[in-house]
Amino acid sequence: MDITIHASYLPQDDPEAAIGFYRDTLGFEIRNDVGYNGLRWITVGPAGQPGTSIVLHPPAADPGITDEERKTIAEMMAKGTYAGINLATEDLDSTFERLQAGDVEVVQEPTEQPYGIRDCAVRDPAGNMIRIQQLR
Repeated sequence: MDITIHASYLPQDDPEAAIGFYRDTLGFEIRNDVGYNGLRWITVGPAGQPGTSIVLHPPAADPGITDEERKTIAEMMAKGTYAGINLATEDLDSTFERLQAGDVEVVQEPTEQPYGIRDCAVRDPAGNMIRIQQLR
């Protein structure tokens, strides 16, 4: 089998802040920006990797979600416990410096983890945990 990861989904509750973080801070390309009923789905991805994307979607937009579930999702996003993604880079220190210059919320500075990787963690504007590890 030849299966790849095409897209992952992260919630966003402020499209302009999401674009600012993913495009201007991380350097990702905006691949698609679709509006529907006052909501926006924004597809971003790393330059030079057209087959890998992140879809930044409105939280709880699914019509099957109850009001109580919407409230829970909003509470979890506010705490930063709803969603996250792991990224990787060749130069973690330079990437971390760029993130700090972009005024992001730092959760963890570059650290050697006991499980064998070196990584850092920040939150995007919606509170999603973004962990970035050093490629070996």
